[in-house]
Amino acid sequence: MSSSAAAGPGLLYLVKQLELAVRARLDDVLRPVGLTPLQYTALTVLERRSGLSTAELARNSFVTDQAMADMVVALERLGFIVRAGDPRDRRRRVIGLTGAGQDVLDRVRDDVAAVERRMVAGLGRGDAGRFREYVVACHAALADRPSH
Repeated sequence: MSSSAAAGPGLLYLVKQLELAVRARLDDVLRPVGLTPLQYTALTVLERRSGLSTAELARNSFVTDQAMADMVVALERLGFIVRAGDPRDRRRRVIGLTGAGQDVLDRVRDDVAAVERRMVAGLGRGDAGRFREYVVACHAALADRPSH
């Protein structure tokens, strides 16, 4: 048996398993309000930074432009977002969160936070903050940009 096999699953495998577990928990939390985890992510991006184009929202929400185009239609139909002309560039349309979009985020905020607390519950004091720093640093390394 090789030493890597004895060490257990690779880190990439474990990260994917964590992602799947988080998504399953988020599905449970978001299903009652009619959102998917990807839609929730897009709404939280808009909550932090309104006035993004569909392509910008896609990049910040970790989906393709085409997937975001479909998602924007669905979120607009639900009344959670609105598209409008960009006052600085008439050819560009930007997306903003509506009051209903903010309301749905507010409704699930505590439950989503509980998922995060549950995820890090087995970590020691201070480890959750370090875990966050490590995840940010790992993402930055793969995205070819500094983490600071």
